[in-house]
This record gives sequence, structure tokens and C-alpha cells, in this order.
Amino acid sequence: MVVSVRDVAAAASVSVGTVSNVLNQPAKVSPATVERVMQAIDELGFVRNDAARQLRAGRSRSIGIVVPDSANPFFAAVARGAEQRADEAGMAVLLGSTDEQVAREDRYIELFREQRVNGVLITPALDDVPRLARARDAGVPVILVDREIAGSGFASVSIDDVEGGRLAAGHLLATGRRRLLFLGGPVAIAQVADRLAGARQAVAAVPGATLEVVEMPGLTVLNGRAAGHDIVARPLPERPDAIFAANDLLAVGAIQALSIMAGVRIPDDIALIGYDDIDFAASTVVPLSSIRQPAELIGYTAVDLLLKELADADGAHERNVRFQPELVVRSSTERGR
Repeated sequence: MVVSVRDVAAAASVSVGTVSNVLNQPAKVSPATVERVMQAIDELGFVRNDAARQLRAGRSRSIGIVVPDSANPFFAAVARGAEQRADEAGMAVLLGSTDEQVAREDRYIELFREQRVNGVLITPALDDVPRLARARDAGVPVILVDREIAGSGFASVSIDDVEGGRLAAGHLLATGRRRLLFLGGPVAIAQVADRLAGARQAVAAVPGATLEVVEMPGLTVLNGRAAGHDIVARPLPERPDAIFAANDLLAVGAIQALSIMAGVRIPDDIALIGYDDIDFAASTVVPLSSIRQPAELIGYTAVDLLLKELADADGAHERNVRFQPELVVRSSTERGR
């Protein structure tokens, strides 16, 4: 038998409205009454019909997150930070992974709209403002994560990836490397393009330094391993003396191909730095130097921006937060570490 709100009200000797207040606005009800209603709920095994509540309220208690790859430890950490802030606000997180497919991204946005989420946090595959604006115009706030689109009107939380690229390449150059290779995913990805732009700036400032660009179809360990195999197949004079990988997964794959499979000495023969400083960067076979992003803080801050946007329609708060990257040096770039 399905237990209704009326059954709970009868068991607790209160009105249906009082039960509703206990479930939705308990501060309006005396503690003694709240305790009596909750006891009746426990005894009867009542489960609230959240779908019906959403229809009445126009909102659910959830937030949608759309990321390119939920298996990537960086985005997993972003989601973890978002979940922490959502939990503090009494909300839950719904996660969708797009594999950089625009059609799949659109399906998730529409699904979250149907679920009446309080808002969507998204790392978009493309800087397509009109497409994102359709969700916002339909009443679903949109917060950009790990991306800022200038002039778009969307609140955002991002990292200065151009500066991150300068830090990574600048560190390699400071160790005496001059033949740098940038190992990236598709340069159409804004973060990859920004990191490459920063690396180019650093290399341009050092006479005699060069930067080769190798573009892979994805930002995965397997792509990094394939690039590493291609590098070790080159004659020694044609190999780079340093690699800047656009993320740590590419860097880990490159280390596997270079060091484990081909016996290249890292950093003696080739120095290597990644990006993101994911949890296991420090525990790879050669501890990986990396550019650290505060992934959990990015997710936490994105939800915080959303909550402020929901509470303040006039937007009288900071709407674009940009964090600065941090260089983390380990054994893959400096001997003796």
C-alpha cells in the first residue's frame, strides 16, 4: 500500500498543510510537531513524491553537470567539489559525460531541463553562445566550468590556461631544454589552444628554442602512449629534449612508451611535464611534474556561483572567477628529485 501525506497527517493528528511544511519549510513548525510528524513518517514508511513536488515548485533539488569526460580524473575532481557544495545546500548532482560530442551535450541539457534542475554547470564542447543561451532563456541558469567565453553573459569558473602554458614551457626552458614538443589533443579544444599559446609565448622569448606541435585525436593515456611510440621511432637527433603534454593523461601515456617500453631516460634524455596535477601524477613510474589546477575548488565555486545567481536575480555578485595555475616540480623534469 502506498502511504500518502493524508495518512501521515492522520497518524500525527495534524493537517496536511502541516506535514507539507515539515517536509519543505520545517522552520515554520514547532520542534515538537516536527518530531511527531517525523515519527509518523518513520512508522508508516512514507516516501515523498518528489516528482509531484517538482511540478508544484517548478524546480527539483538537483543540479546538472555536463563534462567532456567523467573518466578523466580532473573532471571527476571537479564533480566531487560540485557535489560537496551542492550537498551543503541540500541538493544533489546529476552528471553527464559528452565525449566532446555536441549532439550528446544537447541531449543532456534537454534531459536536465526536463528534470527541472536548478541549473546546469557545463564545460561546453564549442563556444556556441546561442545554443547555451536557449537553455538559459528557458529558465535554466547556466554556469561555465573550466571555460570563460568573453562577452557571453554567462557566469564562469576557469583557470588561466595561457599562463599555465607559459609556466610549463618556461620551466622546461629554465632546465636548459631547447627542442620542445607540445603534445596536445585537438587544438579546437579551447583549453588546449590556450595552453599551446602560452607555451609559444615562452619559447618565443628564448633565442634558439623551438616548439613542435603534435596534435592527437584525444587527451587519453592511449593517445599519449601512441605519441610516445612515434617519438622513440625517430632518429636520436630528431627527438625533442622536452615534452609539454596538454594534460596528465597524455603525459602518463608518453612516460609508459618512452621510459618503460623504450628505455628512454626521463628527464636525462627527455624531460616531460603534464597539466592538471591529478591525484596519481606524483606516483607514476617517474613522478610527474605538472601544472596544478584546483579542480575540486573549481567545482565547488561553480555551484556557489549558481546558488548566488538563483538567490540574486540582479547579479550583484562576482560572476567570473579565474584561478591561477601552479607549477609543481617533480622528477620528470629535474634530476635528483
